[in-house]
Amino acid sequence: MTPSRDPTAAGVAEAAAKIAEILPPTPLLPLEIEGQTIWCKAESLQPIGAFKIRGGWHRLTALSAEERARGVVGVSSGNHAQGVAWAARRLGIAATIVMPVDAPAVKLANTRALGAEVVLYDRPGGEDRDEVAERVCAERGATLVHAYGDPWVIEGQGSAGIEIARQMDALGLGGPDLIIAPCGGGGLTAGLALACPDAAIIPVEPEGWDDVCRSLASGTIQSVAADAPPTPCDSLQTMATRPINFRVLRERCPFGLVVTPTEVRAAQRLAFDRLHLVIEPGGAAALAAVLAGKVDLKPRTAVVLTGGNTDAADFAAVLTGNN
Repeated sequence: MTPSRDPTAAGVAEAAAKIAEILPPTPLLPLEIEGQTIWCKAESLQPIGAFKIRGGWHRLTALSAEERARGVVGVSSGNHAQGVAWAARRLGIAATIVMPVDAPAVKLANTRALGAEVVLYDRPGGEDRDEVAERVCAERGATLVHAYGDPWVIEGQGSAGIEIARQMDALGLGGPDLIIAPCGGGGLTAGLALACPDAAIIPVEPEGWDDVCRSLASGTIQSVAADAPPTPCDSLQTMATRPINFRVLRERCPFGLVVTPTEVRAAQRLAFDRLHLVIEPGGAAALAAVLAGKVDLKPRTAVVLTGGNTDAADFAAVLTGNN
């Protein structure tokens, strides 16, 4: 049910132009780490609190009138859900989102508040979310808007790279030479690779959910183990990337990195203390890798802070060191 075409750099440029018509660029904030400045792309400040609004908008605006009339189905733990729901409400399209029963309460509530119907599946019990989504699509004749394995979604996410390059250029820095980004299924990292062909792209995954890292190392798509450990990075819990993403990633990403829950929480605290931003665990993964010294920074390094949708109590516990 996923479209067969590959994403392109021209598609990323088109997505960036479409998004620029409705949304201002998110800030690119300087942050000094051990004497070197990195540039943090604050996607947590999007209207839905995450970068996923980009792919949702590009995908839904590409639908035909007939497809819009039949509605869309998304699959997400919360950020893609909100991106699709936001775009659907603005375009007058019915949206159904398949979400895990253990998704953060704030993400479930926000998705429903945007007018989407939520269909829950049992992620802890091993229920397959893609099977649930495909069943709903078949029942309703709706279009599946995959969270990462969709060419329009990949192109939409890549629009963040277009903004980063323009913002750095406006500062007299030139384009980025390194972009570090959190990675779940690889939609954002593939889009950034298409948007910024002169930059190295480094995906960062949570411990135990490092399928993209292992796929890059082996040259073939790997899956997350059935007994993968719990992770606070709910937005990065994908079982495996898809061929449409991996074709881009294996050409442009030299390697991937893995971060621990402790490193993620340290990054959340630093972002709050130094940038005054609320960043969810998955959204802080790339910054966590930088703070842990896991990547050699380049003169023009950009780090994507992908989202800020976290339950208040959980975030308070992170700040006080109780989580």
